Amino acid sequence: MDNNNNYNWAHKPEYVQQQTGVVAKRFFANVFLWMFVALGVSTLAAVFMANTPAAMDYLIKYDAAGNRAGMSILGYVAMFSPLALVLLMSAGLSRLSYPALLGIFVAYSVLTGISLSFILLTYTAGSVVACFASAAGIFGIMAVLGYTTETDLSKFGPILMVGVIGLVIASVINMFLGSSTFDYIMSFFGVAIFTALTAYDVQKLKRIGEGIEENGDQVAVADTKKLAIMGALSLYLDFINIFLFLLRIFGSRK
Repeated sequence: MDNNNNYNWAHKPEYVQQQTGVVAKRFFANVFLWMFVALGVSTLAAVFMANTPAAMDYLIKYDAAGNRAGMSILGYVAMFSPLALVLLMSAGLSRLSYPALLGIFVAYSVLTGISLSFILLTYTAGSVVACFASAAGIFGIMAVLGYTTETDLSKFGPILMVGVIGLVIASVINMFLGSSTFDYIMSFFGVAIFTALTAYDVQKLKRIGEGIEENGDQVAVADTKKLAIMGALSLYLDFINIFLFLLRIFGSRK
């Protein structure tokens, strides 16, 4: 009897090792699925707007001579409403239902694509494609690094958050200064910060997936789906920011 018990306990870790990881990997796959869906929706929205002058006219303000004179009120709404939706999703995560959160996420993707349509009017198509491909390469490398590294990246989280806040403050200040040199230098910091954030966020999401698996039935399916949406949002923001900062550095204007 004792021998049987010893045999079972000796082989239990191997059995558990074979069975674990399925839920965590499914969660991780859902995160990337929704991230790619958001990127696809944003890309389609940006291309549609940039190639539909009648739609773009609602976002652009013209002077008496018919020349572009900045953005219209709707243009500013399209530019800043994604930020409001991100804050809404973050603050209302526990209160919003999964369908509501998903709807806001899709709306955010569309509005972000509309706001990004301005870059297609500003930069050449070749430089946009090149910077997008470069951002995809950087993101992919850092995602693999974040998923596979044994180093605990959580200690870098507060430092990276301070860096993000610093970028936001610097961007606001430069709106008044209008310094292209300052914007150029800031873009290098932006690429570095969001490149590091990619690895940090991927590792964090990997651990969230492992935590969901360990808790098992204690985690509701709806909560798991909502966490996947929020994870997709964080990775989407990392990728978009890497792309935009690369475009500021290397993009060729029309």
